[in-house]
Amino acid sequence: MQYLLLIHGNARSTPSAQEWTAFFARAEASGMFQGGSAIGNKQLIGSTLSASRSDHIAGFMRFDSEDRQRVLDLLDEHPVVTHGGTVELCEMPRT
Repeated sequence: MQYLLLIHGNARSTPSAQEWTAFFARAEASGMFQGGSAIGNKQLIGSTLSASRSDHIAGFMRFDSEDRQRVLDLLDEHPVVTHGGTVELCEMPRT
């Protein structure tokens, strides 16, 4: 199964570079981490009458695993989560 993690920019405090480095090391060692990035400038395209920019989304990560619980266990240690913020795990449909 593939998962997309949306990282909200609502941490109560700023994770240190060391915390991010340690988390990425654990994520890579898990074999589930497939990449990710911070998100920069955003621009809506198409109808803006019923949509607004998702300014609260600060980044994303992608994971592959047949065991959702393994992903959830790893995310308990995500720096945004440990600093009181939110991440959102989205299951990608199988095609």
